[in-house]
Amino acid sequence: MVEELWITNPRTSELIKPMKPLRAILPAALLLFTLACPSLPAAEKLKVLIVDGQNNHSWATTTPVLKWILEESGRFTVAVSTTPPGPPKGRMSAEQKAEFEKSSAPLWAKWRPKFSDYDVVVSNYNGDRWPDEVRAAFVEYVRNGGGLVIFHAADNAFSDWPEFNEMIGVGGWGGRNEKSGPMLRWRDGKVVRDETPGGGGTHGPQHEFVVEIRDTEHPITKGLPARWLHAIDELYSKLRGPAKNLTVLATAFADPGKRNGTGEHEPMLMTIAYGKGRVFHDALGHAPPSMVDIGFQVTLARGTEWAATGKVTLPAPKPEEMPADKVVKREPPAKP
Repeated sequence: MVEELWITNPRTSELIKPMKPLRAILPAALLLFTLACPSLPAAEKLKVLIVDGQNNHSWATTTPVLKWILEESGRFTVAVSTTPPGPPKGRMSAEQKAEFEKSSAPLWAKWRPKFSDYDVVVSNYNGDRWPDEVRAAFVEYVRNGGGLVIFHAADNAFSDWPEFNEMIGVGGWGGRNEKSGPMLRWRDGKVVRDETPGGGGTHGPQHEFVVEIRDTEHPITKGLPARWLHAIDELYSKLRGPAKNLTVLATAFADPGKRNGTGEHEPMLMTIAYGKGRVFHDALGHAPPSMVDIGFQVTLARGTEWAATGKVTLPAPKPEEMPADKVVKREPPAKP
């Protein structure tokens, strides 16, 4: 039995019998509403461009892991732009060098990544100078609000490029020294600019080490455990640079009992403001085994989202997923 519902005329107060039972009308009405009002689209994923192609580290094995981590978060789509290759290892004669440069020139002339098509660029590059046109486009992109993530040895690159060194804050090797800028130390609860003369960039044997959050209110680190054990990695130390508009998010202690240990709390995660752009500098991640712990993956994804948008929506993991006494791993597929 279908129940009928009488309706009151608001003007006359008379009861009006509906032409059809209300229960019969509602499904049709809902169907029409659904057809007329398509569902809202899901939040658009952020577009990431990874730049690789040359590096003194194995970009061919780390780029797939970077791509997997970011896409696995559900927040990004990732494309890769690979530069022309660098010169072969070993000494080259003048004739060999000239021939290599001649063969490389057309490849470099074609390499023109369109940075403006992306929300954030992740640099996994440390190699030859980019063409002037690409350098200019890159500076314009970041200065006007594009996001940038500097991944591990990308902070070794372009030591003679002033704009790049301002973007990354501090870097290592490549002839960097006290003229490049200070080293950054975490002492007595604050960042200290260390002007001591000397080369920029060193590390000892790879080992597991604890990463300590120093800025607990930044969107990237907010809600994360104060300390977590990072997988086996190079602990970059003595990085130097302009260090302008830079915030240290996390540090690691370079044990003086280990080779090249400085006895300092060295910056591992940093942010830098460059014009309207946001830069996330991640000194972690020497090789795929250094990228397996959840702490690394979470901070990379959250840092990339922040660089792209200035906000972080990706959730913090459970405390037990980033403990300080053991490395909790989430490994990518064999071929990510």
